[in-house]
Amino acid sequence: MITVVGTGTGAGTAADTAGETAAPGAGGLSWQGVRLAVGARRHLDAAGPPPGVRRVVLGPLAPALDAVERELSGGGGRVVVLASGDPGFFGIVRSLAERFGARALDVRPSVPSVAVAFARAGLPWDDAAVVSAHGRDPRTAVNVCRAHPKTAVLTGPGAGPAELGAALAAAGLPRTLVVASALGTAGERVERLSPAGAAARTWPDEVSVVLCLDESRALAPSPRALAGPPRPPAGWALPEDAFAHRDSMITKYEVRALALARLGPRAGDLVWDVGAGSGSVAVECARLGAAAIAVERTADGAERCRANAAAHGVDVQTVHGAAPGALAGLPDPDAVFVGGGGRELEEIVSLCARRARRAVVVTLAALDRVPAVRAALGAAGLAPDGVLLQSSRLAPLPGEVVRLAAGNPVFILWGTRPGTEGAPS
Repeated sequence: MITVVGTGTGAGTAADTAGETAAPGAGGLSWQGVRLAVGARRHLDAAGPPPGVRRVVLGPLAPALDAVERELSGGGGRVVVLASGDPGFFGIVRSLAERFGARALDVRPSVPSVAVAFARAGLPWDDAAVVSAHGRDPRTAVNVCRAHPKTAVLTGPGAGPAELGAALAAAGLPRTLVVASALGTAGERVERLSPAGAAARTWPDEVSVVLCLDESRALAPSPRALAGPPRPPAGWALPEDAFAHRDSMITKYEVRALALARLGPRAGDLVWDVGAGSGSVAVECARLGAAAIAVERTADGAERCRANAAAHGVDVQTVHGAAPGALAGLPDPDAVFVGGGGRELEEIVSLCARRARRAVVVTLAALDRVPAVRAALGAAGLAPDGVLLQSSRLAPLPGEVVRLAAGNPVFILWGTRPGTEGAPS
């Protein structure tokens, strides 16, 4: 049997959870019959296994799992694994269950560090997005923080308050960071500061979790039935009149529907909307949970992008500048939408295709630009494809009848990086 004990985040112990009489060490767990103890050095030192218990200090996970397997296969005694908080929440329970089966585990959680951090901040967390940056690419955590008003980030080396703060400060979105360090210990510290302030600091390794908040939207407006951030909208490809725009210069909803299908925006992604105009594509991507950047060369267009994002209650970083130059300082996107034409179109598409991790979608009205755009997508290693979309909408006529009103045909071209989700086989 493997006993997994959560420790160290306060407000109760693993022994309280298990209903045991407390004995010294490991949150009240008795060491009788235990032959092997696995955990971080600080957890092992705090628990104090007796001399007859062999210790394995967690570093890379595979050697520790191998040690557990050897102990179990040798017919030895019990194994204890120590972890922070709730080890079933982004913790070691997943790896243990995959290796040894769920029935081999006796899990005794403590309070999750995320719950303690929100408690210290005086906020509920049933409406929060929770993302782990521990041992993972921090860009996912950054993008979730950009897109959602209430996010908890489990930190790790290279993905702590300074790195999160630097990325969020560059985005210019309204965010406050609550940095919770050494939760449940005598050295516990909870600090509230701006992203720029967090970026300017050197932080200890004991940072447990960072809350990223838009304080104006830190509470859900009503009681909820489903935990986590707000669900994606039931519909997309909104009608043109859902956005402020100039002289019908907006991506039509039929075109937007197919573009969104090929962009595939989702939580943790970053999408560029280049030549954004009204920002309708960026806003729709943000409504679906992605972080979005709208790049618009005209000042009045950039202002419309900001107004449309505010009207739909989403965060969109708006960059006033002309591509391709305005793209240079932006973080690499997962997907890019390029609308409109211009003499620089081929250069813009080429740059976007080189930097996009998954896909680029381009809309065109001019037939003679299609070969160059397809070539630019292919030259950057994307698999090009596309359609000519021509639709007719129902339009009223006198006498309570309708006719078909044809819209202008639009080329929708896209390129998908081979090996990524949605790529052709």
